Amino acid sequence: MKITICMGSSCFVRGNKENLKIIQDFVKEHKLKVDINIDGVLCKNECNEGPNVCLDGKWFTKVDQAHMISLLEDILPEK
Repeated sequence: MKITICMGSSCFVRGNKENLKIIQDFVKEHKLKVDINIDGVLCKNECNEGPNVCLDGKWFTKVDQAHMISLLEDILPEK
C-alpha cells in the first residue's frame, strides 16, 4: 500500500499536516500487518482541490480530517 500526500504549501496549510498525523496514528493504533509506504510530494498542481492525498494510486481531493479517517477505514485492510 502506498500513500502519497501532497505537501505543497497550499495542501499543507489546508490540512495535510494533520492528515499525515492521522495516517501515522491510524496505522499505529490498528497494528496493520500490511506494508505501508507513506511518501510526501510537492505540489501536484491541483491546489484549488486540496488537500490532496493518493491512496494506492487513486487521488482524492478536498480531504479533511474526517474524510481522511473514512478513507483509511475503507481502504486499509483490518489487521
